[in-house]
Amino acid sequence: MALPDFEGWAVFATVAEQRSFSGAAVALGLSKGTVSKAITRLETRLGIALFHRTSRRLTLTDSGAALVARAHDILASAVEAEECAREEAGLPSGLVRLAVPMSFGLAEVGPVVAQFMAEHPAISVELNLSDSRVDLVGDGYDAALRIGALADSSLIARKLRDVRRPIVASPSWVAAHGSPQHPGDVPADALFGYTMSPTSAQLVLTHNDGRETVLKTQGRLRANNGDVMLDALEAGLGIAVAPDFIVASRLADGRLVEVLKEWALPPIGLHLVTPPGRLRPRRVEVLLGFLTNALGK
Repeated sequence: MALPDFEGWAVFATVAEQRSFSGAAVALGLSKGTVSKAITRLETRLGIALFHRTSRRLTLTDSGAALVARAHDILASAVEAEECAREEAGLPSGLVRLAVPMSFGLAEVGPVVAQFMAEHPAISVELNLSDSRVDLVGDGYDAALRIGALADSSLIARKLRDVRRPIVASPSWVAAHGSPQHPGDVPADALFGYTMSPTSAQLVLTHNDGRETVLKTQGRLRANNGDVMLDALEAGLGIAVAPDFIVASRLADGRLVEVLKEWALPPIGLHLVTPPGRLRPRRVEVLLGFLTNALGK
């Protein structure tokens, strides 16, 4: 059995990415003629044209478009295998790209990453802090931390811990409105809303005795980030459901107080998510292990 033309597949993936033979030649450190010959050789082997070539444009054929993702996988797997082999011979090194929710990243991930980098001076970390979901595979991330329910996908998820969501208000709000004993006691316009949650408009609370009720978020403030609600909360302008990592210090020093303590929202999970079926370099494995130890409970 003849071996696949691995060089041809790698060159094809790079030409498709660069959208030119010249760009691919520069990226690969090859001559333009070598790149052109590799594509011609692969096309002859497959019996199909991979590109439409004109004097001004280079575009994928339908067959080329159908195969380009597989070519990228072949190239990525080979690069990762070589990185793993090099790292086995020495200290883990290089860049790890990690996507993290904004508030959680500032509160907990930043200090952990700083400690990690101090202990692993050859590893660099790129953090994307955003409450929007990134495409791990398409955007080239090594891992992500995600909070909440996970959509069905091919991604691999490891639960690190539960995140509690207390209902909080300022002492001034409680002094003005009283401490609610039942969710129905909360004024309709008082509860702030977090717009990034698909269930933020209606929250199902469970009493210690098992009773359930629905609390609607119709407050005057709605935002896609929890930290931005803190000033309005402390000013006594309403109440909010907030993850513990956002409000823990304010609950501890009395700037905020927990209300409706006998009613609770179900905890949400903190997950470490990675792309499927990838051979990960040691630098990625080392960071994932560090995050698991530091953030898991």
